[in-house]
Amino acid sequence: MPDTVLPKSIGDLPAQAPANPESEAQSRARFFNTGNAFNVILPPVPDMAFTEEPTQALSSQTPTGLIACDISDQLECPFPATSPFVLAYYGKIKAGETLNTDFVSTGVIGYVIQGSGSVVCGDETVNWGQGDLFVLPGGYAHTYTANSEDAVVWLVTNEPQLSFENLQAPAPGTAPTGVVHYSAAEIDRQIGIIDSVGRDESSPGSALIFSSDSNEASRNALPTLTVAMNYLPPGITQRPHRHNSVAVSLVIKGENCFSTIDGKRKDWAPWCTTITPPVSIHSHSNHGDEQAMFLIIQDGGLYYHGRTMGFEFLEQPEPK
Repeated sequence: MPDTVLPKSIGDLPAQAPANPESEAQSRARFFNTGNAFNVILPPVPDMAFTEEPTQALSSQTPTGLIACDISDQLECPFPATSPFVLAYYGKIKAGETLNTDFVSTGVIGYVIQGSGSVVCGDETVNWGQGDLFVLPGGYAHTYTANSEDAVVWLVTNEPQLSFENLQAPAPGTAPTGVVHYSAAEIDRQIGIIDSVGRDESSPGSALIFSSDSNEASRNALPTLTVAMNYLPPGITQRPHRHNSVAVSLVIKGENCFSTIDGKRKDWAPWCTTITPPVSIHSHSNHGDEQAMFLIIQDGGLYYHGRTMGFEFLEQPEPK
């Protein structure tokens, strides 16, 4: 038999299989080395904004249903995803109609963009209005009903996180959070408390962080998801910084506002969903006449628990 030609480097070796497996379990084994085990190359999380999706959701011609902000093709991800661990939707509910969802997720975070209505989760009902925020536990089907006008709700789940490990939703009643409702009036009151105290330059910006009695110790809305209502007064630019978590954000109010991501400007659009890639140097600027508001959801709980958030202030690169 001819001599086997070995590669020049162990990094060129393909995955190795057992030579003489004696069982099905042994045949499944694969072997790598220090040269080829750590060179997995995945597409980066893009810096982008979803503008067509909110336009579609807010159109009076759009029927009741979900509109996903799905870039799984760009991420080369085998399941729908907005970022590797987060999936965002616009939920449209026509006046008097009902939208049923049954997400395979730990929970659901919802923000009411337009209209009013209710959502049923297990034996609890939340009556919501414009500007309200709520968290629903996974393990239940959720039924949304709009009142006398069309409603649009921004819904965010950690479905990609569970899909990555082929996990199921928690059994009913075992999710790590219960039903939580943050009314628009209470959100405004809490922001007023923050503003009355003020902040110093050690804070990256002004934000109200949402948590619950069951997640108070971690400061998160769900164990892996951090939720914050960020706001910027007119004429203010947030101090540039970066962190290892991805930020998926909803622009609530931000005329003449923009983000700067690694030196590149990204203008905001009404009700758009934006992605801030991990470890990018970024800041947000308000050149308008009114206070800007944007709801940010990060997979920060993963990194806080892993002690790898990597938050730091930095100088913004020169514009590209």
